[in-house]
Amino acid sequence: MTSEGRTRKRNGPTPSGLREESIHYHGHRQRLRDRFMAAGENALADYELMELLLFRAILRRDVKPLAKALIDRFGSFAEAVAARPERLREIDGLGEAAIVELKLVEAAARRLARGKLEKRTVLSSFMDVMDYCRTAMAYAEREEFRILFLDKRNALIADEVQGVGTIDHTPVYPREVVRRALELGASALILAHNHPSGDPTPSAADIRMTKDIITIAQPFGIAVHDHLIVGRNGQASFRGLKLI
Repeated sequence: MTSEGRTRKRNGPTPSGLREESIHYHGHRQRLRDRFMAAGENALADYELMELLLFRAILRRDVKPLAKALIDRFGSFAEAVAARPERLREIDGLGEAAIVELKLVEAAARRLARGKLEKRTVLSSFMDVMDYCRTAMAYAEREEFRILFLDKRNALIADEVQGVGTIDHTPVYPREVVRRALELGASALILAHNHPSGDPTPSAADIRMTKDIITIAQPFGIAVHDHLIVGRNGQASFRGLKLI
């Protein structure tokens, strides 16, 4: 018996296309990794970046169809990573290990953005504040109301989500906002919330709520520096719009 025959007998029959598919599969993964390391994330389409992420959780499967399904369902890499776990579970073939990888990337992005704020004076880093709010909330599927509490030097004391609502409304209680600021010893606030619709244009309710917080906070010497609204299609600053 030839050495080829002995090998076939020992390993069992091999479908003609399986070996070629395996070689292509592993070669594709390495080529994608090499391109990412050589040219950076801008050289990759959203689905290719998603493939790289899924490689860690799904070791022995072609993940390109799954990556494309995620982008098709949610619209972009960022929106897929930010999707709620229960929605991710609706994707056929996406297991818990892969969902953990996606949520880990989301958490890492938030922590990186927050780290920039914690190391410098907030008001001298307006773009970092905006970037952080976009990272934290722009792709959320429900409206969230967030407050950055600042000390006298405008350094960050705390960053808290005060409420999570529906796709177009979050209940906000101005007296509770000020009460929490007093508890933390904050001297100033930056308010922020997202518009899941994508349009960051302030609503009449947004403007009214902001004015109510300013009115209640003022006697306690607490300033409201800005109210930021973020969405997939942009962002808005109340101070920039001269609304405060």
